[in-house]
Amino acid sequence: MQPLNLLLSNDDGIFAQGVRTLADTLAKAGHHVTVVCPDRERSATGHGLTLHQPIRANPVDSIYHPSVTAWSCSGTPADCVKLALSALLETPPDFVLSGINQGSNLGTDILYSGTVSAAMEGTMENIPSIALSLASFTSSEFPTAAQFSLELLGDLTQHPLPGYVLLNVNIPAIKPEQVAGVKVTRQGICRYIEQFEKRFDPRGKSYYWLAGEAVEEIEQPPHTHLPPDIPTDVQAIRDNYITITPLQYNLTDVTGVQKLMESW
Repeated sequence: MQPLNLLLSNDDGIFAQGVRTLADTLAKAGHHVTVVCPDRERSATGHGLTLHQPIRANPVDSIYHPSVTAWSCSGTPADCVKLALSALLETPPDFVLSGINQGSNLGTDILYSGTVSAAMEGTMENIPSIALSLASFTSSEFPTAAQFSLELLGDLTQHPLPGYVLLNVNIPAIKPEQVAGVKVTRQGICRYIEQFEKRFDPRGKSYYWLAGEAVEEIEQPPHTHLPPDIPTDVQAIRDNYITITPLQYNLTDVTGVQKLMESW
């Protein structure tokens, strides 16, 4: 595979182990890597943008492979990719990669995910983009995910994606030899027991802390345009498969359009 120009971002921050493992793995494989990440963790920020204050970017040295160019950005994950594409890079990258996130981005989680939103910024510019997440909040098994990213890039170079498609990839937090395989999946539905704990600060003023707990995937209706035997990402990751879910930013509901057109 010829060396690629790659832009990396995340929502865990510039110092996170996941993005450092990914950047160093890709750089050692001969690719040209630029990293632009938030200066602190910005998880679950969705597709938020910074509009009411300046965005600052500073070079980061020493913590990445010597060939990696890294920037710390004061903005959100989406800000990071926008800034990189519009101001920091001289030419568009061949791919935008976001992650490797500490924790899965499955089912309806993608609606809140800064990881997915950063990659979606690349997709919106018609740049092939991938969101990568390790399905654990505690494991450090990032090399498994980083190695798969190399394989995936090689495949996508030979078999390019159609325009404006984002791949949401989740990798089980296990050794490579334990991975059951790779499955193309559809987006599932995650259910949470939402709980806001009421707490009090040292001055006695109350505040609330979101402490929701994930439960098993709820049963979901069949997809309008996909065969019922295609598993959901939530199902497949549970069986130790790497999941690849193609996403799009166009949220138009085809069935809803057809139904409304009967009346309007």
